[in-house]
Amino acid sequence: MRKVIYGGATSLDNFLARPDGAVDWLMWNDEVAAITMEMWKTVDTMLMGRKTYEVARRMGGGPEGGVFAEIKSYVFSRTLPDEAGVNIVREDVAAFVARLKPQPGKDIVVMGGGELARPLFEAGLIDRVGFNIHPVLLGSGVPAFHPMTRQIDLELEESRPFKNGSLYVSYRVVH
Repeated sequence: MRKVIYGGATSLDNFLARPDGAVDWLMWNDEVAAITMEMWKTVDTMLMGRKTYEVARRMGGGPEGGVFAEIKSYVFSRTLPDEAGVNIVREDVAAFVARLKPQPGKDIVVMGGGELARPLFEAGLIDRVGFNIHPVLLGSGVPAFHPMTRQIDLELEESRPFKNGSLYVSYRVVH
């Protein structure tokens, strides 16, 4: 069965982006690029919420290029208008992913905010969590994790420090 992976880059104080969605604080380097390339080889499906999609569009991403064109992408929104080349899903994310997960294919990655990840964690659908933790405290922004109704136990798979002070961590969700 396919695995559902949640992760990305976060500040030490749990933020994926500034309040306006900006990620100018990210410390990209060759080590981060290598891990990112490894991960993209293992997935063929990407899930994101409306807010993450809108930030990606502002940054030049979209159905015409980048990872949108290379893998199957689904945007979860009840308010976005239909758009050519974009698979907009207007149903409950957990029900959709529960049907998607057993289908043949590579792994599924959840991009962006914790709002989309929260119902997937609570439904027991996320299998791995991986983050590149940057040595910065943003103070506020888009949180990677939102309050949940239950504890989610994790088992460390890997931790790797980078020369720029960032730390990559990967965990298996204990079901």
